[in-house]
Amino acid sequence: MKRRKFIGTAATASVGLLSCKNANALDTKKNKEFTLKNNINHSVCHWCFNSIPLEDFLKKLNELGVKSIDLMGPDEWPLLKKYGIHSSMCNGAEISLTEGFNDPKYHETLIKNYTEMIPKVAAAGYTNLICFSGNRRGMDDKIGLQNCVKGLKQIMPLAEKHGVVIQMELFNQQNHPDYMADTSAWGIELCKQLGSDNFKLLFDIYHMQIQEGDIIKSIQDNHKYFGHYHTAGVPGRHEIDENQELYYPAIMRAILATGYKGYVAQEFIPEREDIIDSLKQGFTICDV
Repeated sequence: MKRRKFIGTAATASVGLLSCKNANALDTKKNKEFTLKNNINHSVCHWCFNSIPLEDFLKKLNELGVKSIDLMGPDEWPLLKKYGIHSSMCNGAEISLTEGFNDPKYHETLIKNYTEMIPKVAAAGYTNLICFSGNRRGMDDKIGLQNCVKGLKQIMPLAEKHGVVIQMELFNQQNHPDYMADTSAWGIELCKQLGSDNFKLLFDIYHMQIQEGDIIKSIQDNHKYFGHYHTAGVPGRHEIDENQELYYPAIMRAILATGYKGYVAQEFIPEREDIIDSLKQGFTICDV
């Protein structure tokens, strides 16, 4: 190689190395600047960020100081343990969102699934396990509620024995047409009829803003029935910033004022290119 070419190549390489070092230094500085008060127990749903492989995502959560992740089943738990990340909402016992406890034809399968999963959740050191009402398919809501009571009552003694909380998620009709558990009132009545502290509602703020609104009042009045919270921006289910209609700092303060000690999980689908920056913004907005 000619001397002139070598010097030019070496100089370019040096600039490249310097740029990499500077970029890494900036990333480290940004992560150091990102600190959370953790009055809110932060979590996140990986499915919204699944362009990042789970293991890499867990590493990133460790860098950010976020120690929980939502909607993880037994297959993922060993990886969570490896990185010291808690499974704040477990899954894996349900059939689907549309096939749930409101239809007796699914009870045999669901009871078997939850009977097997509840001890596994407890043995792994976790608490929350998700469930779904299922779709109406022409069924009256009162009948569906009674069917849910009948099915869930068969697993609640086991959940109570193991300290596992079964949590039914509430959805809106725009995103999940025909889903039965689509209002707080329906879910609260189910909680009342079951009469167990080990059954709660997963109050998805995004879904309930679309379906019924009055989020803060609902939290204030009904928080004893809400065991977990999800976030996302309305409309669109994107970032929870000023481009959407919910003011999450006030919502988080209302949650804290109830004495809530559980988890709030980010479940928005990022629109911006830097999805980790969007996630950090979501945590910061909720970190009241």
